[in-house]
Amino acid sequence: MSLWTSLEPASATVDPGASTRVRLRLRNTGDVVDEYRFEPVGPIAPWTTVEPQTLRLYPGTTGTVELTFAPPRTPDATAGPNPYAVRITPTEHPEAVTVPEGNLTITPFTELRAELVPPTVKGRFRGRPQLAIDNLGNTKLTASVSGSDNGDQLAYDLHPSNVQIEPGRAAFVTATLKPRKIIWFGPKQQRPYTLTVQRSGLKPEPVDGTYIQRGFLPRWLATLFGTLMALAITFALIWISYKPPVKSQAREIQEAAVSSLAPSPSATPTPPPAPSVTPSSAPAPDTGNGGNGNGGGGGGGGATATVTAKPKQDTAATAVNRLAADDPGGRHICYRSYIQGSGWQKPVCDGTMSGTVGKNVPIKAINLAVYGVQGSAANWFHYDPDSTSGQGAWNPDWTAIIADGKDNYIGSTKASDPYLEGFAFNVGSGQGCNYAKVRNHDWGDQWCQGSRNDNNALDFVGTLDNTLWLEAFKLTVTP
Repeated sequence: MSLWTSLEPASATVDPGASTRVRLRLRNTGDVVDEYRFEPVGPIAPWTTVEPQTLRLYPGTTGTVELTFAPPRTPDATAGPNPYAVRITPTEHPEAVTVPEGNLTITPFTELRAELVPPTVKGRFRGRPQLAIDNLGNTKLTASVSGSDNGDQLAYDLHPSNVQIEPGRAAFVTATLKPRKIIWFGPKQQRPYTLTVQRSGLKPEPVDGTYIQRGFLPRWLATLFGTLMALAITFALIWISYKPPVKSQAREIQEAAVSSLAPSPSATPTPPPAPSVTPSSAPAPDTGNGGNGNGGGGGGGGATATVTAKPKQDTAATAVNRLAADDPGGRHICYRSYIQGSGWQKPVCDGTMSGTVGKNVPIKAINLAVYGVQGSAANWFHYDPDSTSGQGAWNPDWTAIIADGKDNYIGSTKASDPYLEGFAFNVGSGQGCNYAKVRNHDWGDQWCQGSRNDNNALDFVGTLDNTLWLEAFKLTVTP
């Protein structure tokens, strides 16, 4: 080898969002003039620059290049030691490649974003918002969630109350708000509240929301009930205190009138005879097949119609149960999509694409079923025409099917209801994985998440952008 190299220093430390430099010294130990090209390689190569990119050295001379490392302040900049290398290729002898290696330590940082979905909920006895917590740091986030309000007007049931979130991922905390006092009559009242995300040794992160408590009965209905009750009592008192006189002559007049209106036996009409219908003259029954029915004559001249039953629809549950019959010990997930303007597609299973690509049409509803993972739970994120944040909205309620081989539905097939931008789901055991195809975007990377017993893990599929929609997806379940 005709090249000597040295990294000064061999190990360096840098903060995300900042930069640091390492000097690379090299000497041409050969006997010819040579030019060297430099190329950073390894996981942190996108954040590494080399200046200059080429260096020409005479035999026995030494040169220097600068390596600049500038990792971004994002979850991609993994905290801890990160190895790096520089590929040095000589022009005269390109096969004699040299790759000096060093180590760059990226310091950890923590950052989170918490949002209530939706920020305002309404109800008479309870409200169910969700707190979405995004880990924007480069280390695992551990936090606890608590609720509070002025006057202690609400009780809080948070599930889970403690979360652990990997860098670049999100967790959802389901909150159930219960008013301590019920409003039986009167107008609705606003109950401001705060859900606080607390991390050890750091400042709490409060998220404000509003619970609008409705009265059990509106004020106008209470007034109506009171008026009707007063009228009923008044009528009862009048009825009890006043009894009109009735003479026997009235009964005699009534009996005479009834007898004079009764028809004579000869005037009673006789019902017409029942029409006889023979098999040859009877019209063919409508079976839904263009009038091609099978009528059969019986004793007594009656005609019997054969009605063809509507075929049973092939759903995700029927598809997953067919797989389970062939593979009782396996884990499977089947699913199908309701395409706007086209209707339900046939169910597919275990990583096969559902939806459309290149047609620019959204998915309106999804039907899924699982086997071998103790059921599923799902919720859908849909287009919001009233959005001011640029994002859609979550459906207020989840659908949970805690059993294998059963249909789970999310979304709506009504023409007036919004389309899906994304959806979240989890399984009882194992983990769920997905690929998603969003309008005007290529297929994303695979995302996997644990079971619902794993800190309420949720696998999100799609986008939160209110200008996009979900076009296609692939789902799998693994141990």
